[in-house]
Amino acid sequence: MIDRRLLTNIDWVLAGLVVTVCLLGILNIYSATTPYKIIGTAYYIKQFYWMLVGMIISLIVCSLDYHILEDLSYWFYGLLIILLIAVLVIGRRSMGATRWLHLGFINIQPSELMKLVIIVTYASFFNNFQSAGGLTVKEVLIPLGLLAIPAALIMKQPDLGTATLIILIALSMVMYVGLRWSTVVTFVCVTIPMAWTSWVFLLRPYQKNRILDFLNPERSRLGSGYHIIQSKIAVGSGGLAGKGFVKGTQAQLRFLPEQHTDFAFSVFAEEWGFIGCLLLIIIYLSLVLWGLNIARRCNDRFGGLLAVGVTAMLFWHIVINMGMVIGLFPVVGVPLPFFSYGGTSMLTSMVGIGLLQNISMRRFMF
Repeated sequence: MIDRRLLTNIDWVLAGLVVTVCLLGILNIYSATTPYKIIGTAYYIKQFYWMLVGMIISLIVCSLDYHILEDLSYWFYGLLIILLIAVLVIGRRSMGATRWLHLGFINIQPSELMKLVIIVTYASFFNNFQSAGGLTVKEVLIPLGLLAIPAALIMKQPDLGTATLIILIALSMVMYVGLRWSTVVTFVCVTIPMAWTSWVFLLRPYQKNRILDFLNPERSRLGSGYHIIQSKIAVGSGGLAGKGFVKGTQAQLRFLPEQHTDFAFSVFAEEWGFIGCLLLIIIYLSLVLWGLNIARRCNDRFGGLLAVGVTAMLFWHIVINMGMVIGLFPVVGVPLPFFSYGGTSMLTSMVGIGLLQNISMRRFMF
């Protein structure tokens, strides 16, 4: 199953873009955590270790034939549904949410793994399903059912950010396959009352506050709106060229919350300004476009669907995180891929890159 000859066809453009973002992220984490009193290994050192582990996992993933995932997709889906249910029953509770499952020797977050599993599941389903002229309402019911179960379980944790990402990834793949206009209109008409129902009956008070703060951050300057206000101050104060490395006042005086995780981009924007942000956005844009290019060049439908799904996962992480820190989206706790501190996010993203590498390299085998 492992063909070492594939390693001669490594996509160095993809690898270079990812490593560049990772190294920029490690430098940014160093700056963001400088004012912390850290006991033990520093965060930026841990992030470097996570990057190395992620690269090894990515190498393993890209060495295996990705077509075996098609046969295992529904088994993975079923296993993750069981794990998501187990999280709600026996999961570890932290900061008001139950998202982690303790397996004795390791803690796992099944909701993060579901991002990859829903991609594989949808790719397997649509690879074996053909629809002339786009999907009808009836034809889209099964994919929506496959999506609704994990999305509902994740929102129950509660984890609105991850649930939203999974929904956006799935919808991106559905749009890639194609929808009839009648299906789109029906979907919009159904979504509006569902959104109202979710607001009234499903969203927790703190989740509603995040949305209200997005609409009007000034309603609670020292409360739930504090995150957005401080982040926008940091981004705006960076100006054209920024204040310089480890010289951002918002980060060094610790006005920014979660400045090495969800709001890492705010630290970067303050220190490197518009020019630095533009460079980072160009690198991310290149990564997304290269992922779509891999999908376009793929020689089989399943691989193309996988590449689109992984690219959509990275794209929505980037858009939501950057939009969140500048006040365009509500605060939902979505990390910036390869840039924000966090082992789970790094490993999940690296598995996705491993799949993209796999698809890119194996086009020479057909």
